[in-house]
Parts: sequence; structure tokens; C-alpha cells
Amino acid sequence: MNKHQGQIVEYVVRKNGFSLSELAIALNINRRSLYNWFQAKELKKSIIHRIGCVLRHDFSKEFPELFLSEDFNSIYEPKKYRPEPASLINNDDEIWKHKYITLLEQYSQLLSTSNARESA
Repeated sequence: MNKHQGQIVEYVVRKNGFSLSELAIALNINRRSLYNWFQAKELKKSIIHRIGCVLRHDFSKEFPELFLSEDFNSIYEPKKYRPEPASLINNDDEIWKHKYITLLEQYSQLLSTSNARESA
């Protein structure tokens, strides 16, 4: 059975309610790269591991062929202080852009939830 790794990772990200903008900032990538990863049938092991560490999620459950549970031991250690992504941005325009994108993602999620209820 072939797994679509990008879809599985996207499902975990969305299930955990993690903002895609926040995730992209934490991974130091742009959002477009994140969407491209979600579309990829196969991902590099290092990418899945990085996402798991940011989400604090053990991907050995979804991908036992790639990881051991020990590979994600670092997610159980106390979180080191990491400034909020918005506090890293100095420009007011960037702050508002970030807030706008986050609101759009939340709105989109609400719409999809609402549409799913209506079709059920």
C-alpha cells in the first residue's frame, strides 16, 4: 500500500489546529513550500521529522517504516523559549499581513467545516 505522505502530514497539521503561517515561520520556509510538500506523494524523511518536531508530534505512528519512536524523543523535552513569530517581525505592514493571512486560514477552515455539515 502506497501512502501519500504529503496528505498524511497535512492531515496531522490541520488536526492539531496548527496555523499554516505559524508552521511555515517556525520551519523558516514560505507557505508555498508548505503547500507543495502537502501535494507531494513522497517527502524527505528530514522534512517529516522537522514538521513533527515543530508540531510536537511523533510521526513514527503514521510512518513506522521511516521512524522509530525514539527519533522523536526531543518533542517530550520541556519546550525551550521561542519568541512568538509576530514578535520577530519589525515592520507594521508585515504584522498586519501575518494577522490577515491567519484570519483567512481560520475563515477558510470555518467554511469547509460549515460546508461539510451542510452536505451531511
